Amino acid sequence: MLYYLFEYLENQYQIPGASLFTYISFRAAAAVITSLLISTIFGKKIIEYLRFKQIGESIRDLGLKGQNEKKGTPTMGGIIILISTLIPVLLFAKLDNIYIILLIVTLVWMGLIGFVDDYIKLFKNDKNGLRGKYKIIGQVILGVIVGLTLFFHPEVTVKEQSPFSDQIQLIDKLTEYKSTDTTIPFVKDNVFNYSDLITWIDPSLGSYTWIVFIFFVVLIIAAVSNGANLTDGLDGLAAGSSAIIVLTLGVFTWVSGNIIFSEYLNIMYIPRVGEITIFIAAFVGALVGFLWYNTYPAQVFMGDTGSLTIGGIIAVISISVRKEWLIPLICGIFLIENLSVILQVFYFKYTRKKYGVGRRIFLMSPLHHHFQKKGYHESKIVTRFWIVGIVLAILSIITLKIR
Repeated sequence: MLYYLFEYLENQYQIPGASLFTYISFRAAAAVITSLLISTIFGKKIIEYLRFKQIGESIRDLGLKGQNEKKGTPTMGGIIILISTLIPVLLFAKLDNIYIILLIVTLVWMGLIGFVDDYIKLFKNDKNGLRGKYKIIGQVILGVIVGLTLFFHPEVTVKEQSPFSDQIQLIDKLTEYKSTDTTIPFVKDNVFNYSDLITWIDPSLGSYTWIVFIFFVVLIIAAVSNGANLTDGLDGLAAGSSAIIVLTLGVFTWVSGNIIFSEYLNIMYIPRVGEITIFIAAFVGALVGFLWYNTYPAQVFMGDTGSLTIGGIIAVISISVRKEWLIPLICGIFLIENLSVILQVFYFKYTRKKYGVGRRIFLMSPLHHHFQKKGYHESKIVTRFWIVGIVLAILSIITLKIR
């Protein structure tokens, strides 16, 4: 909103300083500061309201040290993240940008699914919350919407890069075109087209590429969203890990949406995608502000309202900037948490069928609970997971040059 206001003031009245709002860097800085202020100042009031309404976490007894101390801690704190992200985005982003629209839809849609899940747990006294199949259906619907939009919308395009660094000025004159090209890390010719998955069978199948693309979009959104949800088990773990991931995606978004940086790094230039930087700045500010109250000992939990939304947003940003095949690296924390649960369940069922008694790989899953069972303090586990996340983030950024 402020972008359009100051654009009007600049064009009509030439007010000094109004042109600052044309710069993504300025609006991103304003967004992160605003989201931090909202999440820290109003976040406290939201926590007090949740405590007043006795909207507290009911924790199953898993035999973990310090677990009983967390009972009654206010939950559904993901509302803080949602509000602290949405308001700065509405204020500072270009609201007619297709990527911003998709991310707002993702924020609201996944936030609603998470809210319903938390509501059922807290107010319907059903510890299982929203049934898993309904969560999946919600994620599939979002995936279809995102996939169809990214595939068919005329403003979702790429521009071919100039082979000569001294011809940067020529890139603006190149024609934008629709493409399902994406990026594969660590290979020299790192461009991959989703149509290649079916056209090797018969070139005429290329017209069905949209089905393949949507399938992968749905798969990625469901996987990352559920991965973030599983990671939300210790104070500060999901919020801190997510902030690192989103900040890393901010680097990719900045360079992919900047014609000079993308030419220098020889990566895909994606027009209009740079506007996502505003959303990312607001989202990071919201996560860090929430972390102020979520670090050990937590004053509030995000609940599924926050964790499902975080995963969905990370997935959509990754797909939009065509870095979805970097997700196993960028979101390595989410991946190992997911895998620990899958391996634990599979191995338990396999050994029970084979030996009559189920056996376990980990003392407990997800993985962070395994370390708790081994006697590590919660804050130490979280800090070490953050360190691993930072290392993975650095490795992800390095892929810009290592091929």
